Amino acid sequence: MVDTHCSRKGDKEVYRQKDNVTGEWKVFTWNEFREDIRKVACALETLGVKEHENIGVFSANTRHIFITDYALFYNRAVPVHIYATSSREEVRYITEDASLKIVFVGDQAQYDVARKVQKQNPALAQLVIYKDSIKLDDDDTTTMKWEDILKLGESASESSRAEVERRKEAGEETDLCYLIYTSGTTGVSKGVMLDHSNMDEAMERHLERLEGQVHEDQISMNFLPLSHVFECAWCNFCLTKGIRIAVNENAKEISDTLKEVKPDLMCSVPRFWEKVYTGVINKFDSMGWVGRMLLHRAVKIGRLRNLHYRRKGKKATLYVDLQYRLFDKIVFKAIRKAIGMENGKFLPTAGAPLSENIVRFLHCCGINIVMGYGLSETTATVTCFPRKNFKIGSAGTNLPGVQVKIGENEEILVKGKTIMKGYYNKPEDTKAAFTEDGWFRTGDAGYINEDGSLVITDRIKDLFKTSNGKYIAPQALESVLSEDQYIEQVAVIGDQRKYVTAIIIPAFEALKDFAEKKKIQYKTVEELVKNSEVVKMLSERIDELQKDFASWQQIKKFTVLPKAFSMETGELTNTLKVRRSIINKLYKKEIEAMYS
Repeated sequence: MVDTHCSRKGDKEVYRQKDNVTGEWKVFTWNEFREDIRKVACALETLGVKEHENIGVFSANTRHIFITDYALFYNRAVPVHIYATSSREEVRYITEDASLKIVFVGDQAQYDVARKVQKQNPALAQLVIYKDSIKLDDDDTTTMKWEDILKLGESASESSRAEVERRKEAGEETDLCYLIYTSGTTGVSKGVMLDHSNMDEAMERHLERLEGQVHEDQISMNFLPLSHVFECAWCNFCLTKGIRIAVNENAKEISDTLKEVKPDLMCSVPRFWEKVYTGVINKFDSMGWVGRMLLHRAVKIGRLRNLHYRRKGKKATLYVDLQYRLFDKIVFKAIRKAIGMENGKFLPTAGAPLSENIVRFLHCCGINIVMGYGLSETTATVTCFPRKNFKIGSAGTNLPGVQVKIGENEEILVKGKTIMKGYYNKPEDTKAAFTEDGWFRTGDAGYINEDGSLVITDRIKDLFKTSNGKYIAPQALESVLSEDQYIEQVAVIGDQRKYVTAIIIPAFEALKDFAEKKKIQYKTVEELVKNSEVVKMLSERIDELQKDFASWQQIKKFTVLPKAFSMETGELTNTLKVRRSIINKLYKKEIEAMYS
C-alpha cells in the first residue's frame, strides 16, 4: 500500500503534526513516510527483532506510531498498542502476557511507568523514546532515542536490508497484524489477535461501503487514541484510501486543533458530541428567549430539510430549502465553525450509546455524524448508518460481508472475515467467545428492527434485574442523563434492589455558574454538591430527562459526588467506560444510604 501511493503521489502529504516548540503544523510526504519506515524496519532487524515477535507501543498519538507499525509489518512483527493512560499494573500485565522485549514510549509519563515496569520485568530489555525532551533516569543505560533508531537503520548492513525485504515479501495474510488489549469493564484485559486478513477485509469492505462518501482530497483528524481499535482501523483506512491525517497529540487541545485544521473527517466517541451539544445549548440559553426561539425555529427547519427529505434521498421543497439556507447562514454555520467542523463531511461515532435527541440535533445542524457499532474482536465496524434512510436510535446496518443475528438472551452474534483469530494465550476464553457453529458472541444485547438496522440495548453484563423482577438497561438511562449541561458522568445502580438509583458526577464549572446566579454560598465543592437547592435543581432536571421511561426504570434517588470518576482509581476504562463493579465497591456506603 505504501509503495503504491508513493509511486503516484510520493511528494504529496500523508500526515501532519504540530511542532510543540513553534506551534506550526509540519507536513510529511508519502516518500518521507516510506523512507522512515525502511530505516526503522532495518533498525529493528539489526536489534534482533524476529518474525512474529510482539513489540509494544506505549504512547499518546504521534506520527511515529504509524512509522513504527509499518516498520513492524515489514518485519512480519506485531505492534501491541498500550493506552498512554494505562497504569503501571496494566502495562506490567501486558508486557508479561505478550512477552514484550522492546517497547516504544511517547512521553515522560509513559517513560516513567515503563521504567518501573522494566525493573519488575527484566525480560523488557529495551525502551525506545519518541521525544528528545524525555529526561532519562540516571541509571538508564539501555534506552534509545528515536533519532538513534533512524541512524541505526540508515547505516544498516546490506544483509539487514535484504532480510527486511525478504520478510516483507514473505508476509502472509495469516500473520498477526495487531495484538489489541481490550480495556475491559470486568476482569483482566484480553489480547485480541487480529491478523492481516482481518485488516485487509475491513479495508475492502469500508472502501465498498463508503464509496462516494469519503474522498482522497480530504483530511481526517486523528483524535481518539491509536490504541483504540476504532481509531487504529480508521487511520489504516485513511492511509489505504490516500486521505491525509492530522495527528492531535493532546486530547485536551482538540477544540483548538479542530479550528486550526478544519477536518473533513473524524471518528469520535459519543462523549465528544455530548459536550458539543451542551455547549451549543448553553450558548443559546445565555442569549435569553430570543436565542432559544431562534435555535428552536432553526432546528425545526433543519429537521425538515435534513431528516425528512435529505435522509430519505428526496429533494426539499423550495419553501423549506430557502428557510434552511437562511438558518444555515445565521445559525448552523456559526455552530459548525465554533467547534471547528465547518468542513465536516463524514463523522463516524461509536463506542457507547448517544441519545437520539443529540443525534437528531446534530443532523439538523448539518453535522453528519454516522453512528456505528463494533468491537476490538471484529476489527471495529460491524454496522454503521447507511448513506440514506438511516434509522436514528440504531447503530445502522451491516457492513458488506459481515453477518449479524440475535442469539439467546438477545445477544448480538457476528460472523465474517473481520472476526479475530482469538484471545492471546487464552484458549478457554477464545472457545467461550464463539458458538458451536462459529458465531462470535459480542456480549451485547440488542435486536434487528424492521428495516434491518441493529439496535443496541446494553452490555449483557451491565443489564440487571430489580428485586421486583424488572430488567434495567443502565446505559439507556445514562446516555439520556448525559445530555444535561449539569451532569458530567452517571452510574446507574439497582441490581437486585427495590428501585433504581444513581451516582451522579456533576459538570463542576456549570454547577459553580448556577451557584453564582442563585447566590448560593459555599466554601468547598463537597459543600456545593450537598446544597439543598443544587440537589433540588438536579432532581427536577433528572425527572424531566427520564419522563419517557417506565416508572420502574426511573431513578428514584441519587447521590452527587464531589469528584469525577477516573482511570487512575479504576472507575473508568481507558476508553472511558464505567466500571460498574468498581463503583459499587468504592461507593458502597453512599449506595447503601440510598436504600436505607
